[in-house]
Amino acid sequence: MTTAHPRRSGAQVLIDQLRIHGTDTIFGVPGESYLAALDALYAQRNSIRYVICRQEGGAANMAEAYGKLTGKPGVCFVTRGPGATNASIGLHTGFQDSTPMILLVGQVGREQFDREAFQEIDYRRMFGQMAKWVAQIEDARRIPELVSQAFHRALNGRPGPVVLALPEDMLTDEVEVADAGPYKIARGAPSAADMATLRGMLAEAKQPMVILGGGGWSREACADMAAFVEANGLPVTTAFRNQDLLDNRHPNFVGDLGIGVNPPLGKRLKDSDLILAIGPRLGEATTGGYTLFDLPVPKQPLVHVHASAEELGRVYQAALPINSGMANFAVAARAMKPVDGSRWKANLEGARADYLKNIEPNEQPGAVNVTEIVAWLNKRLPDDAIVTNGAGNYAAFLHRFFQYRGFKSQLAPTSGAMGYGVPASVAAKITAPHRMVVSFAGDGCFLMNGQEFATAVQHGANVVIVVVDNGMYGTIRMHQEREYPTRVHGTELRNPDFAAYARAFGGHGETVDKTADFAAAFERAVAAAKPAIIHLKTDPEALTSRITLSKLREQSLARQKLN
Repeated sequence: MTTAHPRRSGAQVLIDQLRIHGTDTIFGVPGESYLAALDALYAQRNSIRYVICRQEGGAANMAEAYGKLTGKPGVCFVTRGPGATNASIGLHTGFQDSTPMILLVGQVGREQFDREAFQEIDYRRMFGQMAKWVAQIEDARRIPELVSQAFHRALNGRPGPVVLALPEDMLTDEVEVADAGPYKIARGAPSAADMATLRGMLAEAKQPMVILGGGGWSREACADMAAFVEANGLPVTTAFRNQDLLDNRHPNFVGDLGIGVNPPLGKRLKDSDLILAIGPRLGEATTGGYTLFDLPVPKQPLVHVHASAEELGRVYQAALPINSGMANFAVAARAMKPVDGSRWKANLEGARADYLKNIEPNEQPGAVNVTEIVAWLNKRLPDDAIVTNGAGNYAAFLHRFFQYRGFKSQLAPTSGAMGYGVPASVAAKITAPHRMVVSFAGDGCFLMNGQEFATAVQHGANVVIVVVDNGMYGTIRMHQEREYPTRVHGTELRNPDFAAYARAFGGHGETVDKTADFAAAFERAVAAAKPAIIHLKTDPEALTSRITLSKLREQSLARQKLN
């Protein structure tokens, strides 16, 4: 008797669905709970690449970076229990950064449910608040349906991560089931009335400002948005770690929002009379701890465009909320008849001048000046270079002094997760091998996922990682000095020789302790044609690009005396 569909194991059905939905890369750490899936991947090894990582946190961050870079869901495969808990950091970043991502978790066999079996966790409860959707596939015949749902949920509306738990015995079940078709993306679009109202508000404004951010953008959408702001002469700023949505060399770009915002830019936003927030959630980092705009109704009329209706009015009440995908809104904005932007031309030119002044290198304590090094890289890197980083004070030097050239030249976690930059750089180089990839990491940040340097070597991902070493958890030390000056505790670090670390893995290592030595060290790292680490030894006094450690302590002590 013939059947309409071939008999396959659950694992084979699963991998077939991933291939149908366009998956070409999976990041993971192997585990016994999904051996059957690994075997099914072996059969598809010429069409789906399996990137073997050294820790599930690194694997999840790689999948998240892949999702940011490509717009397709980054897929991560981990084992149950410890594997899933390690991967949670990348999942949380994907949620806060609105990145499409699918986490596949091996699970205990179905007959062992609810006994606290070896490494058993209820993933619906565990991941419930850090994923768009969590499901467990208990019947192999439902794999096509639920995998299809996972891709659609990850991509539609506000993009984000989803989780599928896969019982070990379900993956070995033999079933006859039809495949699903590839996913289709549905995006909202602004109505004609929305665009007419927006144009009317722009026509009446005197100091409008645009904030670009969020997920769901494409290269074409960014081009349409650039045409819109050019036609209307609008000053553009970007949400925290979304600086690559408009070429920072564009005359309408006036800086980025986030931690350590340029004070003149913050003032201009407060003094503006119309805010066009296109894509961002307007979260804590972008709004300076919810201080840039009044809560819940900003004093400036707010136009808030977002792909998810649930985000509109969540924190700030908009005068004009528009539920739309970024591409559809950008097309409509480009097609809109421009208004006369001459009224705010002086404001745009002044804001641009403030920005250019802000990115000029400044004096820093010690023999290594990171502001000058970033300014040199700003001139040296090709326009299509990808720059990644994790979290820490060192990243503020990068964000302030580097000009991101365009769409997906920046991979950084708006979630503020340390340990992101190294795995993100590896994923970027594997995904786009023709592009130069440079990663910045603090000494504390690097060692949170530094093991993925081994992944870079194994997979030939020739990244250049700059480790900024000041011998401490700099951001926490900054807060410590501000709140408890002179009472330093728990923030000092004793670090290894990071250049030797690179060589131990088979990579290239350089040590730089003077600014003038960086350029030659960087060129040697690139020429080595292997993954490289540049160990940049900085003075702890260079706490931020705006204040030294001693000055911050002095200010904190003076404030305490006044109180």
